[in-house]
Amino acid sequence: MARRLPAHSAAVLMPFFLSMLMTCIVSLVSTVMALGLVPEVLSRWPQAWGLSWAVAFPVMLLVMPVVRRLVALLVEPPPQRG
Repeated sequence: MARRLPAHSAAVLMPFFLSMLMTCIVSLVSTVMALGLVPEVLSRWPQAWGLSWAVAFPVMLLVMPVVRRLVALLVEPPPQRG
């Protein structure tokens, strides 16, 4: 079995993968909306995705602690065990 990363890596990996997936979808939709369903979308969309992700990933790293605090204010804590 492959070695796994330490648990503290999740603080970076979660926004990394989430920002990749979200910017992929949103940039594709935006590119199609701007250009229409034309062959040029396939050549323009990767640039839009790259720029979107380059902005979104660092922003997510900055805002995740704030979002976690907001969620903690709205959600009941898990029951105590034992």
